[in-house]
Amino acid sequence: MANELQVSLQSSEGLKRTLRVEIPAEQIDGEITKRLKQVGKKAKLKGFRPGKAPLNVIRQNYGSEVRNEVLGDMMQKTYAQAISQEQIQPAGNPNIKADEHKEGNAFAYTAEVEVYPEISLQGLDSLSIEKPVAKITDQDVDLIIDNMRHQKANWETANRKARENDRVTIDFEGSIDGEAFPGGKAESTPVILGEGRMLPDFEKGLVGIKAGEVRNIDVNFPEDYHAEDLKGKKAVFEISAEVVEEKVLPEIDTEFCQAFGVESGDIDELRTEVRANMQKELDGVIEAKTKDNAMTALLEANPLDVPQALVGQEIHSLQHDMQRRMGLPDDHSYHPPAEQFIDEATRRVRLGLLIGEYVKQEELKVEKQEIEQQLDKMTDGYEDAETMKNAYRGNQQAMQQLNMMALEAKVVENLLTKATVTEQANDFQTLMEVKPLA
Repeated sequence: MANELQVSLQSSEGLKRTLRVEIPAEQIDGEITKRLKQVGKKAKLKGFRPGKAPLNVIRQNYGSEVRNEVLGDMMQKTYAQAISQEQIQPAGNPNIKADEHKEGNAFAYTAEVEVYPEISLQGLDSLSIEKPVAKITDQDVDLIIDNMRHQKANWETANRKARENDRVTIDFEGSIDGEAFPGGKAESTPVILGEGRMLPDFEKGLVGIKAGEVRNIDVNFPEDYHAEDLKGKKAVFEISAEVVEEKVLPEIDTEFCQAFGVESGDIDELRTEVRANMQKELDGVIEAKTKDNAMTALLEANPLDVPQALVGQEIHSLQHDMQRRMGLPDDHSYHPPAEQFIDEATRRVRLGLLIGEYVKQEELKVEKQEIEQQLDKMTDGYEDAETMKNAYRGNQQAMQQLNMMALEAKVVENLLTKATVTEQANDFQTLMEVKPLA
């Protein structure tokens, strides 16, 4: 009918939809007149007592302003009606383009929006998921304890030429074509040979140097060096060595054991505690990798278009997280490039949609004790775990994250009961990416 809202829906590429909405002139004019009357009750116009100006005079003075206000409000109201009528679920805000409106005519606009995809989960009973497994050997425990010795090592002066793994304390000054450059000079700088914190040419040039020796080192800055004005440049560094030191490891004795919290000083007790901690860390890595494999299997079985509006929101979140890790304030001018987060953001959005549908389909719910289990994991290792737990409980956002973690854990557990799970044999050092310290 002429006085009813007219709505049409067009599907375009992917998840994009275009709503065409036409609001009858009667509704527009009626609302404008209603508001003009309200304005007239308070309007103060020259030649009229307050609130006594006729409607046509009110319309002349306030009509344009009121009409724009009404059109904006009507778009907001009718957009909600239109998506309800067409039974679509928008993902993000619409891009609305209004037609030019002439007084006395109907008012029309288009709203471009992305919608959530329709999800029908597939292949849940035929998923194949790999679960890594590994056993901790005595040799693995030996490696960890040896790395612990490196943590407690002392540096002692070595009256010889510097070699790999030595620490050399130096003064240096660099130049390019005979000119010094910013950041190219430092004093009393410790460099551990082989650690890789300095450029390869720089560290290689320190091998064989002795305390008191001065030498020049040719250094090539790589093309991808972080400082723009040094990329691909050749520099000469004058090096003056102050001292050469070698690392001396402590013996595994009573004092060593006590330094790591074993009050009895018993070596066997230390090994038992180390193995227990290794097992705890191993269990955590196995759980995380199994979860990742399960999520990947779910994704591969259910290819899915995702709303770019949601991907954009996730990219913004990832950018913010990186800024926070870098110690930058929210209003800092540097923003990590969005392009580097597209794949991860898309994966997260797809997973979120699939997990949401899976939870609904399987009617999964998180119990209070399951959230507490996640809280136990988060606070494990803190000296005052109960204080940390109370801090989490008092933070609504943190508790929401714990709830989501518990829900994801439940999804993985449920998926594993349906899938074909294959154990993938690993050794501890490979799975944990542990290497001997030098």
